[in-house]
Amino acid sequence: MSAFDTNPFADPVDVNPFQNPALTAPRGGGAGDSPFISANAATTVPVTQPPGASQPAVLQPSVDPAQPTPQAVALAAQAGLLRQQEELDRKAAELDRKERELQNTVAGLHVRENNWPPLPSWCPIKPCFYQDFSTEIPADYQRICKMLYYLWMLHSVTLFLNLLACLARFTADASKGVDFGLSILWFLLFTPCAFLCWYRPIYKAFRSDNSFSFFVFFFIFFCQIGIYIIQLVGLPGLGNSGWIAAVSTLKLDPLPVSVIMMVVAGFFTLCAVLAILLLKRVHSLYRRTGASFQQAQEEFSQGIFSNRTFRSAASSAARGTFQGN
Repeated sequence: MSAFDTNPFADPVDVNPFQNPALTAPRGGGAGDSPFISANAATTVPVTQPPGASQPAVLQPSVDPAQPTPQAVALAAQAGLLRQQEELDRKAAELDRKERELQNTVAGLHVRENNWPPLPSWCPIKPCFYQDFSTEIPADYQRICKMLYYLWMLHSVTLFLNLLACLARFTADASKGVDFGLSILWFLLFTPCAFLCWYRPIYKAFRSDNSFSFFVFFFIFFCQIGIYIIQLVGLPGLGNSGWIAAVSTLKLDPLPVSVIMMVVAGFFTLCAVLAILLLKRVHSLYRRTGASFQQAQEEFSQGIFSNRTFRSAASSAARGTFQGN
């Protein structure tokens, strides 16, 4: 039957060339074997798993770690704070080093030696402060600052005259030895204290426009005015040659002693009046600067925390607290 009698719609028969019996039949190793088939591939050995082989690894579900104890949390927090403290100490030491280098550089550029008190070069005691109104004090504040310096000088002279007046009274009346001893104490105590407690703060305040120094001056200088008032009154037994003590000597002591004590009482009165006027003048200048009590508090806090001794003490206390816990 011809090829035209076949069904054209039938599926064609796939002819697989690899299904040739000549190629797939077992080979006997004769000379007519195909060169593409190896003799070792005559038989196929299935791969079997050894009896003792382990099963494939299966990941076990992870187990949640136990919750940390409060002691572990506290220890971790302390360790973290100690690390932070050590880092702050390191940074503070670095800042101190840079500050010292900057100060040394500035000092090398312009060295200012202390010039107050003005002592001779042969004196073993050297000046303790540097004071220069034209260099350190702004021009608007130089006059008032000098007047306060002159007031301190008048204060010192008045205390010395008070000592002499009490000495004169003690020579006329031996029972006034207590007043003479107290006058020596007031001269030795109030002369340096006035310079350090109210004159130097106002000098620093005018030099650097420091609100905290202004507040220190106002507080201590107000107390100084109160002391002036007590001294000019001259209550007996306080070592002051005021008006009451001077008037009481007119009938009992020689006239020269009474005159000297009245002169000293006049000096105390002059000091009190000048102190009140200068306090009002400084207060008006302070209000013009726009400073405030809050600014003084901030300056005080910055000064405390920038102090190396305070930082070292605070660091040691914090470290001791953490280690103690």
